[in-house]
Amino acid sequence: MTQTATLPIQVETDHTLRVKIIDACGMTCTFCHNEGTPVVADNLGREIDSFVQSGRTGRISIYTGTNGAHFLPAPVSPDTGFEQALIALREALDLDELHLTGGEPTLHSGLPQLVTVARRAGFSVRMTSNGERGADLMAACAAAGLERVNFSIFGTTPEELAAVQHNRYRNLDRATRKLEALRASVDAAVAAGIGVNANIVVPDASHIPRIHRLLDEYSPRLSVRLLNSLDHGDTSIRAIEQALEERGAVPEVRHVTAGVSGARTAYRLPDGRRVFFKQIRRVRLPQTCAGCRFNNDTDCEEGFYGVRLYRDRRGTYQVGVCIQRMDLCRPLDEFLQSDLPAEIRWLREQELAELTTTTR
Repeated sequence: MTQTATLPIQVETDHTLRVKIIDACGMTCTFCHNEGTPVVADNLGREIDSFVQSGRTGRISIYTGTNGAHFLPAPVSPDTGFEQALIALREALDLDELHLTGGEPTLHSGLPQLVTVARRAGFSVRMTSNGERGADLMAACAAAGLERVNFSIFGTTPEELAAVQHNRYRNLDRATRKLEALRASVDAAVAAGIGVNANIVVPDASHIPRIHRLLDEYSPRLSVRLLNSLDHGDTSIRAIEQALEERGAVPEVRHVTAGVSGARTAYRLPDGRRVFFKQIRRVRLPQTCAGCRFNNDTDCEEGFYGVRLYRDRRGTYQVGVCIQRMDLCRPLDEFLQSDLPAEIRWLREQELAELTTTTR
């Protein structure tokens, strides 16, 4: 493949807020970071310093135990408190796009109402989903203003999906039902006029056949994005590069978002379809990350990916800047009064200036 270092670069600026609206999920994927929070069902009744990565549910939160998480998340309610939190962060950080995450957002009974509140607060709204209940909700979410869904596709066959689940749930019948729900959700989103992406986390080369099947079986209207596994390092990156080479993909342009670590390279397949390889750049908050024990090329797996909003079980909104350092989360009011909003905006502006200069 053509070296991506010589590609043209398109620069945009980050204006996104991620909000974890629910912790519940019907999957038990072995590489899940769960937005940095402990799995609630496995940690109820535990003290803060005894949160566990996994328990009876079979779910996992890979950074729990090392990230200093000090609260359990609660579902977000579509009420004035949520709207006020969104408006406050929008104004403090010049945000305009909201990304709903979980857990699994389609398990939230008030999902369309959350979209309505976010739209009223001045945000465009997107969502990441494994499609568990999406078929029932897509029409209502579209009517409320949901613009796009990034569907997480962990397998294209029951065998593939079962292979990345906890041992207790590697059941082919169960995996078949999950895949049927996913396909129904994708179809419902397309029918409702919602844009659809496919996010595929690729831990290693054994997952390459899954990429090929996805491209062969799903509609070209599904934009495919290949994501390296944070927990598998270079092994994951090499697997994605191999899959792209086997597919005859040609890199065309690199998209970089100033102020956060996310970047993606667009590849063109021989049939004209485009596939995106999403990777992490080395981006750090200049003060907050400076003395962090993870701040090196090995231990810091996500860098500064953007701002995340959570609601804890006391009803307090918490703002986080790193899933590996959940001890940095602080209540919304405290965050707004701190130096962090200015630091985040400074990083965004500095990177935009630097990237714009180097790409001219």
